[in-house]
Amino acid sequence: MRDETKLIHSGYETDPTTHAVATPIYQTVAYEFDDAQHGADLFNLAVPGNIYTRIMNPTTDVLEQRVADLEGGVGGLALSAGSAAINYSILNITEVGSNIVTTPQLYGGTYTLFAHMLPKQGVECRFADGDDPVSIAAKIDDNTKAVFCESIGNPAGNIVDLEAIAKIAHDHGVPLIVDNTVSTPILTKPIEFGADIVVHSLTKYMGGHGNSLGGIIVDGGTFPWADHADKFPMLTTPEPSYHGVVYTEALGEAAYIGRARTVPLRNTGSCISPFNAFLILQGIETLSLRMERHCSNAMAVANYLKSHSKVTSVSFAGLPDDQYHGLAQKYCGGVPASLLTFEVEGGFDAAVRFYDALGLFKRLVNIGDAKSLACHPASTTHRQLTEEEQANAGVTQGMVRLCVGIEHEEDILADLEQALNQA
Repeated sequence: MRDETKLIHSGYETDPTTHAVATPIYQTVAYEFDDAQHGADLFNLAVPGNIYTRIMNPTTDVLEQRVADLEGGVGGLALSAGSAAINYSILNITEVGSNIVTTPQLYGGTYTLFAHMLPKQGVECRFADGDDPVSIAAKIDDNTKAVFCESIGNPAGNIVDLEAIAKIAHDHGVPLIVDNTVSTPILTKPIEFGADIVVHSLTKYMGGHGNSLGGIIVDGGTFPWADHADKFPMLTTPEPSYHGVVYTEALGEAAYIGRARTVPLRNTGSCISPFNAFLILQGIETLSLRMERHCSNAMAVANYLKSHSKVTSVSFAGLPDDQYHGLAQKYCGGVPASLLTFEVEGGFDAAVRFYDALGLFKRLVNIGDAKSLACHPASTTHRQLTEEEQANAGVTQGMVRLCVGIEHEEDILADLEQALNQA
């Protein structure tokens, strides 16, 4: 099936009991076992089935299957938010004394997790000097357990060379984890370019309507964990927190996602609600259509801003003269979604005046909504960072981030025009 069909049908067949066409909401906590042996078999991972909604849920299962199918993975794990997905993706294969290597261009919450929280739990996060493979390779050592990047940096708008970074990671015997939130699988499928694990904030473009928090981890099933047994004992030796199961033996290519479900999720509980899973599924059905409009509107906005006298620079890889345009053509079909940033002449104060004057654009910190959204990162999403950290993340004082919605192009441009006149 093509993506447009998968968005609507993947992971679900008409309910055999009720004949419901839309995925039902299974608003329940627990599921009855047939007998004691059935319960034991479920806990032993010997048979598929449901135990407890903290671990799995029939509504959530459809969401997991659908996104995994779209990304080309062997399985998915839906969680309460994108931040939970990122956290679990790292915790699943690290321990005290481990490190990960990451590009510096990260969403502010991810930067804070990596720079401040994980190190206090014994996991060092090493920030490369840039998003190029050489900078990343320079930070990898024998204790590195993963390389992390965003396919399209938020808010920096940089596009990483996924193939090159995947090769670097694999040459050092570690997986590549890619946050594909901004690009979505409609524009980029990181697993096709060598990524091993993909994470999303489903809250954003996938859900598309700003009504439901959710995140997901997708396991590509590609990384040979057993070939690097000494580096990843949590997958290749008996798991003490789950009656000694060896995940590579029990689940094969799905070892990583199986452990993520039965260890981090089972024991710390950042599960998605069935209702949120249902709403995100509704959003996903129109994802390809929305991305077409997002991309066309973003191109119109970028070209408009590029020529405006009060705008000193525009960062959007869809523009032919952008430093990342070549990578946008390779990985995103030329237009990298609708996230873009620009510099208002006059720095911080002018950016704030512009921001406060917006009418159609909503002033908030979400992205990927059907509505047009605006953010001033220096005072919001990246406010907790020092100016040096902000610069490393691609944030300046006069930067404004737009996530262009699917309204009529002329209405979007009119709002930007009146706001810039007041900057």
